[in-house]
Amino acid sequence: MEVKKIVGINECPVTYCMSKIGGKWKPIIIFLISKGSNRFGIMHRGIEGISKQMLTKQLRELEADGMLDRKIYAEIPPRVEYSLTKQGASLMPIIRSMSDWGRAHMP
Repeated sequence: MEVKKIVGINECPVTYCMSKIGGKWKPIIIFLISKGSNRFGIMHRGIEGISKQMLTKQLRELEADGMLDRKIYAEIPPRVEYSLTKQGASLMPIIRSMSDWGRAHMP
């Protein structure tokens, strides 16, 4: 049986999913927001090794891809909170499975 190689973003569902949540930081950001860490400073302190610039970039990409909502409060100083959209929340079974797998295999 011949296996067709499909890697196109709109042809392979795994490739499509990875284009939205793949990489080092996005699953961690989604996990933290689901746990209530929804402000930039809290996330920055909660993710070891991420720079402010990278966190900003990843949050913007997740927002542009429809995974996150960003709400700006008209306060002084301004406050911004992130939340999962319906589409972002639909990723939680995957993120929880990753968490369970990691917990089971961590040294």
